[in-house]
This record gives sequence, C-alpha cells and structure tokens, in this order.
Amino acid sequence: MPILLLVIILGIVEGITEYLPVSSTGHLILATELLGFDADKWALFNVAIQPGAILAIVVLYWRTFRDVLIGMWKREPSAWRFVRNLLVAFIPAVVLGLAIGDYVELLLGNATVVAWALIIGGFAILIVERLARPTDRDGVANVTLFHSIGIGLVQCLAMIPGVSRSGATILGAMAMGVDRKTAAEFSFFLAVPTLSGATVLQLYKHGAAMEPGMTGWILLGSLVSFVVAVVVVKAFVAVIQRYGFAPFAWYRIVAGAAALVWLAAR
Repeated sequence: MPILLLVIILGIVEGITEYLPVSSTGHLILATELLGFDADKWALFNVAIQPGAILAIVVLYWRTFRDVLIGMWKREPSAWRFVRNLLVAFIPAVVLGLAIGDYVELLLGNATVVAWALIIGGFAILIVERLARPTDRDGVANVTLFHSIGIGLVQCLAMIPGVSRSGATILGAMAMGVDRKTAAEFSFFLAVPTLSGATVLQLYKHGAAMEPGMTGWILLGSLVSFVVAVVVVKAFVAVIQRYGFAPFAWYRIVAGAAALVWLAAR
C-alpha cells in the first residue's frame, strides 16, 4: 500500500475515534497492523497527528474558550473554576506519564492488549450506563473540585492502549454523577492540554529519530484528522444525548473480539 494512502487512512481513523469512547490509539494500532505495517514504527506518527484533533475542539468551541479568557480577565468565578477543573484533572496524567511513560510505550505496538482493552471497556460502559445516576451540572465550571480530580485520575487508565481517554473520562464523570453533555464537554476540553502534552513529549523524546519525510506525512495526517474530527464531534454529542453510550460499548466488544480472532488466525 502506498504511504500516502496509509497516512490518509490513519488520519481518518484518528479523526473518527479520538473523541468517541472507542480508543483512537487502539484503532490506530490495529489499523496499522491490519494494513501490514509495523505498528512500532508508526507509533510516533499516531501520536504526532493528534494536533489536528485538538484544533477541531478549539475551532468548534472557540466561543467557550473566548468567554473563559475574557472571564478570567474580568475575574469571574465561573471562568476561574473552569480553568481550575481542567488543571487539576490534567495533573495526574502529567505525573503518571512522566513516571511510567517508558513502560507505557512498550504497549503501543501490542495489538492483543488493545483487543482485550476494547472488550473489557465495552462491558464497563454498559455497567456504568445502567448504574450511573447523573444530574445536570450545566457546564464544566460547575463540576466540583473533587469530581475534577477523580476524572483526572480515571483519565490515567487511558495510558493502556485500547482503554480510550474519552471513554474513561466521560464514563468516569458520569459514574460520579455528572450529566452526559457536561461529561462529554469536560472530556473534549481536557483533551486539549492532555493531547498537546503527550504530543510534545513524544516529539521531544523521539523526534530526532523520525524517518526522512515523516514531518510532511504528520502534517497531512493532522489535516485529515482535523477535518474528520470536526464532523464527528458535532454528531457525537447529539448521538449520546439521544441514544447514550450503549452503541459504542457493543461496537467495542464486537471489534475487540474480531481483532482477537484475526490476531490468532494470521
């Protein structure tokens, strides 16, 4: 397969899966393996194209970011609570990422780990959907400090490929009583510092080892992921408000089981 086509496919996969509770990293690993490429060699690319998905959130929610910045300037309590909540939720990933990041990287090419994580995560979603009793928080700024810390701790589970950062944060928030819409938006906004930090760290650690021409492929993959993510995020919020997360849970279970069968048979 031509590299150009692979880059476009991986960009599409990143854009579709980054904010859905199905694990973008897991899908990128499985897609790379399925297309016959070495997942380890493309691990850096898979992380480096995340800025496209990050930009999608900035563009879609630019009014929210604008209002928060203006509110901070005017010393509005709600704006500072918004920033506080995201900051305390971001810190656990920073601490744990720096502490065990090298060990986590060893799993980034392991498709079997991804398959099992997809299945287990699917059942976890079904359980949370059935048992959670969320109440309307009316925005990220109204999430409590305690819940923000809890969401940040749950996000750390996403260091395991296949767990899903968005899935962990959204379902973790719902399990603590946050409504679906606010939980999803909290996850979207938390992705901006989290994915930015992960991308910068990986490029700092492995950027010098990038193959010639990889920078151009990363830019193209980021562009594709941005366009796709803009469409997917807008649809995602409408879907979860109407149907919940059960469709994504069953998809994870089926996809994980199919991946295990394929990995065993190849």
